[in-house]
Amino acid sequence: MKILISNDDSIFAEGIRTLASVLGEEHEVYLCAPDRERSATGHSMSLNKPLMVSPLTKRVPWIENIVDGCVTSGTPADCVKIAIREVFKDIEFDLMVSGINHGPNLGIDVLYSGTVSAAMEAMLMGLPAIATSLYSYSSKEFNPAALWLRDFIKNKEHFSNLPKSTFLNINFPPGPSEDYKGDQVTILGNRAYKENFEERIDPRGRLYYWLAGDPVEDKEVPGTDGYAVMNNSVSITPVRFDMTHYEYTETLKGLLK
Repeated sequence: MKILISNDDSIFAEGIRTLASVLGEEHEVYLCAPDRERSATGHSMSLNKPLMVSPLTKRVPWIENIVDGCVTSGTPADCVKIAIREVFKDIEFDLMVSGINHGPNLGIDVLYSGTVSAAMEAMLMGLPAIATSLYSYSSKEFNPAALWLRDFIKNKEHFSNLPKSTFLNINFPPGPSEDYKGDQVTILGNRAYKENFEERIDPRGRLYYWLAGDPVEDKEVPGTDGYAVMNNSVSITPVRFDMTHYEYTETLKGLLK
């Protein structure tokens, strides 16, 4: 298969480099990623400034097993859009994979995540797409997740017949694959954050704030993505971008009569 890979952690991130190298052992892999970290950029795009694109060079070490690759000054959505429409426009991709993100993308995270947005952009452009994330900010052991995904995509039915406007969001528990307790098809969970703004003063005496916060994970219940990875299972969630509350539309129509 011909596979396009991107991420939001940048071209230098261990997750994307491991993923590209592992999938490249069996597939034709092309890569287009940001030149710096673009976490929590959501589905933003570069509309008011030029989008710079450069091939991989000595400054950006080549990744083993890939066919071709480039870096951009833009967001994950930018990377996917320009890769498909321009840089690799002569390539008919079979699949787009985003990640492997260093940190989970669960529940409400999908609204903010650049990793998820890269997969969503590919889906909007007609490609089957998978977002992948590791449930850890400290572990750098991405190989087990990459190998699991390589086995997962061997069966094209896992992704080729997704419903319209749907992509897969996969989260992996940290550690060796021997510790995985299987995989689960899940729904988006109740992950939330206890957020706070830390007030600081810069060297010139100006007030600024630094957003911080820890996830609240005790709300997760069986069947959710968060519960699965917290219990060492791979979480596979079909996600769609249509956020219409269809049940309420009829109620609202009645209220407006």
